[in-house]
Amino acid sequence: MSRSPCILFQEKQYFVKIVGKDHQKPTIVMEAGYGDDSSTWDLILEEISQTSKVMVYDRAGLGGSKRLSSLRTSEEMVKELYSLLKHLELDPPYLLVGHSFGGLNMRLFATKYESLVCGLLLIDSTPEEYIERFLPIMPESFQRAYYKQFTHEGNTEDFMESLKQVKLSKRRLCIPMIVLSAGKKMHYSKEAQQLWHKLQKETLNLSNNGKYQIIQDSGHYIHHDRPDIIIQSIKKLIDNSL
Repeated sequence: MSRSPCILFQEKQYFVKIVGKDHQKPTIVMEAGYGDDSSTWDLILEEISQTSKVMVYDRAGLGGSKRLSSLRTSEEMVKELYSLLKHLELDPPYLLVGHSFGGLNMRLFATKYESLVCGLLLIDSTPEEYIERFLPIMPESFQRAYYKQFTHEGNTEDFMESLKQVKLSKRRLCIPMIVLSAGKKMHYSKEAQQLWHKLQKETLNLSNNGKYQIIQDSGHYIHHDRPDIIIQSIKKLIDNSL
């Protein structure tokens, strides 16, 4: 199999990689989790680029992208991604893929620019009520470690504001959506794992055309543990959009 064309782009502050051809299909836009750069998608990038054009990038302050002085909330990140897509002249429709915190950003993007979006894949995405409903059932050591992680992009206040922004913006979308939930979470009790699945499944209320799947043999990084599931899900959403 021949390798897809690859464009490396670095304009002012962003590192972007564009692979594949559009084939008259949606542009796949992928958003990594908190503190992760675009290399997190390396295991699946080549194969999905055989299907459609794919854009991955490093958010400001991560990987090859320069740090910005603006707030590092989901609202700001979504605005930056929208401007970047316009600058790159990557035409919609977009199939959005978001992992963990990146799922919050992709949800907000889909809400703000629904007419540009044809599908949404959420990979063990952070629920907007994570702080209120999930974190309190975890051990204090887990909670302390969780809050200490917010040093790579933004701070704890920015993260809390992002959860609020996504929650306030929530409305029903008329786009196909797939929600994947990790079934083998490190350090989770049976109670915590069940609640995690419940919160993930509730995300289906965002769409009138949603599907939910528990990936029993995968940890939080489903695209690392089960790249085949991510590839299948993206192809299903593309087929659903045509």
